[in-house]
Amino acid sequence: MGFFDFGTIFFLVAAVVIFFQLRNVLGRRTGSERPPFDPYTAGRTREDAQKPENVVSLPRKRAPGEPAIDAYAAIDAFAKPDTDLNKGLRTIKDNDPAFDPKTFVDGAKMAYEMIVMAYADGDRKTLKNLLSREVYDGFVAAISDREAKSEKIQSSFVGIDKADIVSAEMKGSEAHITLRIVSELISATRDKAGAVIDGDPETVAEVKDVWTFARDTRSRDPNWKLVATEEED
Repeated sequence: MGFFDFGTIFFLVAAVVIFFQLRNVLGRRTGSERPPFDPYTAGRTREDAQKPENVVSLPRKRAPGEPAIDAYAAIDAFAKPDTDLNKGLRTIKDNDPAFDPKTFVDGAKMAYEMIVMAYADGDRKTLKNLLSREVYDGFVAAISDREAKSEKIQSSFVGIDKADIVSAEMKGSEAHITLRIVSELISATRDKAGAVIDGDPETVAEVKDVWTFARDTRSRDPNWKLVATEEED
């Protein structure tokens, strides 16, 4: 050991002492140490640790005829609770869980425009898809009579001002909803010579109709059909 000077021996001893002190303070890794704390996953880790393994929570099965939670929320927002209209809409909802009054009105407005224009154009094919058999027969009879006289309707649909549900009910398995529709229309009927015999091709007229749509809730066909019409004075 002659080649070691005093300074070298001193630093070696100091290094050994420091090593053992650190070992006592920090301990040795055994493979079972806790992982470092992660603030972004700590909460989730603790929550997951409390859950039993291999358990999947299933939703409670509703009893037959039992509506889903808040099933009537859209109806209550549409029609005042405890009114005849609200009760009628709820009854339809009970028989057709997918029914939504706002969606129905939007669809009825589109159907109204299609029917009005199809009647003016004599479009029997479109009418057949949108009308009940009885209403279709009435419309076709009027179209055929017009064609026999060589009369034509010149019509332009401006828009719908109001479309309000006034009644709703179930008739057996059929849901019936009646709307009061206020629309604006430019319409004139011309004879064979082109002369105007009804209406005015230059004037926007207000038209008020009361139409009833129906749908069999047992059917897989989601479409409603017009089953009754009435013109309001």
